[in-house]
This record gives sequence, structure tokens and C-alpha cells, in this order.
Amino acid sequence: MTASHAQKRNGKGRDGGRQPSAPEQNTAGGVRLKRAYEPADESDGYRVLVDRLWPRGVSKAKAHLDLWMKDIAPSNELRRWFGHDPARWDEFERRYRAELAEPDQSQLVTVLADRAAHGPLTLVYGARDTLHNEAVVLREVVTTTRRTE
Repeated sequence: MTASHAQKRNGKGRDGGRQPSAPEQNTAGGVRLKRAYEPADESDGYRVLVDRLWPRGVSKAKAHLDLWMKDIAPSNELRRWFGHDPARWDEFERRYRAELAEPDQSQLVTVLADRAAHGPLTLVYGARDTLHNEAVVLREVVTTTRRTE
């Protein structure tokens, strides 16, 4: 039996073993976080995919995105280095914040902050880990940008 068959049999497929998403973890300052595998909802408002890579198995129709802002995602080098390893989270967060401070990415952060000022904004991501992913860092940066402008 292959690993994928075992995962399907025990109920732990591609989404298996993920942390449940608590509402207080998903919304801050009008900016929400949502996995690409969760159904879209009218209350999501403006939905932006913030991953550099398209989430596996999610059709564009099912994603219900308003925008795919892949250039705001961590660089390929940083993404590969992090590898969604929680032990590297603090350093990943520091490095990603430094990338977001660069002029091109800073401009994209401002675009998201402006959008959030006009209604609900949902940052959509594909990672299984709801606590250690780029959308968590990006939401903090966007909400901080909104407060300081």
C-alpha cells in the first residue's frame, strides 16, 4: 500500500493533521486568513492568494480569487529554506519581514493595506500549518502598515 493510500484510508489526506483554525487566529484588523482548500464565503470580501505557487488540486473557479499576488510571497530561496519547518519560524519571519521592506514588496503591502481599509480582505494561502506560514507574517505587516499611515 502506498503512502497516499494509507493517508486516504486513515482520513489524513492532503489536508490531514492540520490545526483547526480558530476565528481569533484568522482575523486581525479586518484582514483575514484562509486556506485555499476552505470554501470561499461572501464575508471574505476581497480574496488575494499570497502564495508564489498555485495550491495543488484547487481550480481557479473553486478558489474564487480577486487577485493572485505571487510577487508578495517569500522569495523562492526563502521558501525552500523554510520548508514549513516550525523550528525555523522565527528566522523565517525575520527574513520575510526584511523582504517585505524592500521597495517593490513594500509597494504591494501598501496596496493590500489600502484594500483592507475599504472592506474585508482575506489573504489566501495553501500551507497546512495555520500558524507558521507567510500569510501570518504578511497580515501583521499589512495591519501595522495601516496603523502607521
